[in-house]
Amino acid sequence: MFRFNTIKDYHAALIAGQTSCIQAVDFYLNQINQHQHLNSFLEVFSEEAKLRAHQLDAMRANEKPLGKLHGVVVGIKDVLCYNEHQVSAASKILENYTAVYSATAIQHLIDEGAIIIGRQNCDEFAMGSSNENSAYGPVKNALDPTRVPGGSSGGSAVAIQANLCMVSLGSDTGGSVRQPADFCGVVGLKPSYGRISRYGLIAYASSFDQIGIFSHNVQDAALVLEVIGGTDDFDSTVSSKEVPAYSNLLAANTGAFQAPKKVAYFKETLSHPGLDPEIKKQTENYLEALVARGYTVDAIDFNLLSYLVPTYYVLTTAEASSNLSRFDGIKFGHRTADKVEDLNDLYKKSRSEGFGTEVQRRILLGTFVLSAGYFDAYFTKAQQVRQKLVDLNIDLFSKYDILVSPTVPSPAFKLGANNHSATEMFLADIYTVYANLVGIPAISIPLFKHSNGMPFGLQVMSAAFNEIQLLHFSQEMMKSKS
Repeated sequence: MFRFNTIKDYHAALIAGQTSCIQAVDFYLNQINQHQHLNSFLEVFSEEAKLRAHQLDAMRANEKPLGKLHGVVVGIKDVLCYNEHQVSAASKILENYTAVYSATAIQHLIDEGAIIIGRQNCDEFAMGSSNENSAYGPVKNALDPTRVPGGSSGGSAVAIQANLCMVSLGSDTGGSVRQPADFCGVVGLKPSYGRISRYGLIAYASSFDQIGIFSHNVQDAALVLEVIGGTDDFDSTVSSKEVPAYSNLLAANTGAFQAPKKVAYFKETLSHPGLDPEIKKQTENYLEALVARGYTVDAIDFNLLSYLVPTYYVLTTAEASSNLSRFDGIKFGHRTADKVEDLNDLYKKSRSEGFGTEVQRRILLGTFVLSAGYFDAYFTKAQQVRQKLVDLNIDLFSKYDILVSPTVPSPAFKLGANNHSATEMFLADIYTVYANLVGIPAISIPLFKHSNGMPFGLQVMSAAFNEIQLLHFSQEMMKSKS
């Protein structure tokens, strides 16, 4: 019986001849087939994955050099382009669209020997916090199929939760990796803005989007990050900073870097009236335990918490209204079959038919805040708040190594529970949008369990491009849990 714990253990078993890539692929294909009711995958590349596995097994038999992700079975969110494969952003407007190139992150995976097993369901154009906005139906939480998995990368999170692949790639604009990781009880990492190229990622909000990683453990997330991070001539916003060998640094743990010991949290995150009492209590207990273990833990005043969600939604919807204008039935996307009177009528009908309700809502909101009469009142003001947050963040990390908070204000809620109110759904992002607004790395690690049986995590953040501190602290926290 094939079992997976870590990529390191898997590679050791491959080299020892205890398993093979084709055994791994067959196992995951069987798992996916048995869990179709979760609606995690929109498409499975069965034959292609098997062929790739046979080729990798042959390489190993011929003693050829193995890539860092040799035989690692990966699922990809349906917003990442994979050459000659369909990509739809879970939207009817891109139904049956085939990518003509691969995202840089996807190409890096392939170059290091990964096996792409399929594309995963998500909220349409990555807009949502529950994965109920997909044009192809909601994803269901594997622990309780009456509950949401979180969004927008819900399919990618459930694929790890239900053991349908070894690693998943998602995207995170305001928490779309960390929030579903929290709801599903898995590791979800959003690196610094610019750490990973966004080339080939279908854009929601370009100054916020970042490709993220779902995994069963911190070590695997670190290894995937070092593979897919780095410079790219196709993305002018990607950082030129060197990508450390994160996995080696974590494994060595020999003082190659200063282990983080100074931890901060915003007082207001734990006193917010929307925070579930059990999440509040268990997080407070955990912070006390950190002090007992020798960490410095300080509460920081943060009077901008109530501004985070409005600032985020003003700016991201403005960028979305611009990014999604290309999907007009002429250049890209669905074109109405109805009779039209003129070009404007064609645009209206095509976009109304192709875009779902939530995407339409955000396009309209973004167009409104960019309009001549409201640009200064909303968009400019939101940019000013964002700059204040950046300045505050720089000061904070000049004094502390790590910032922690709950990942979300409540555990996974029931399907349909928040559909009556967009405001309720937006507030699910209150703790995660900060990292995207200021561009720092953040991770959700599964540490806790609610009395209702659902998991929830701790969000850990560090200074921009200091992922090694983030990963080291998170790994230590996961070790203490076990």
